[in-house]
Amino acid sequence: VQRAEAHPFKPLMCFILMLCVVSVTNVLPPHSTIRPGSPVPVNTNNPGVRKAARFGVYRYNNSSNDLFLFKESQIKKAMIQIVRGLKYMLHVEIKRTVCEKRDHASLDSCHFQREKNLQRMLRCYFEVWITPWTHKVHILVAHCE
Repeated sequence: VQRAEAHPFKPLMCFILMLCVVSVTNVLPPHSTIRPGSPVPVNTNNPGVRKAARFGVYRYNNSSNDLFLFKESQIKKAMIQIVRGLKYMLHVEIKRTVCEKRDHASLDSCHFQREKNLQRMLRCYFEVWITPWTHKVHILVAHCE
């Protein structure tokens, strides 16, 4: 097993990215199947994952003809790939809220529909590519059904 030199900005990079996929010593187990640039599972409560899910929901809301806004109700599975930024691959359940699109309400203050005939849940797959140093977000895939 070879040891890589410690990168002087590694702690700062980990803080900025809010996620450290590589161990402090940068050493992989001898027969590891993990390769640099490969997607890896990440905690669904990770702040970066939650932010990426919200971007996916924004895309869905902007492209749907629904009168109401949808909001993420549960992030079921999350993967991340480091590739010229962070690419999030997310399986998310979204639900219709009581907020109408024309009100332009903040999703944080929107509650889920309580009326049975207006409730709706969709399962979505989002791929969100974020380059933090350029402050750009690209929604590569936003598929809901």
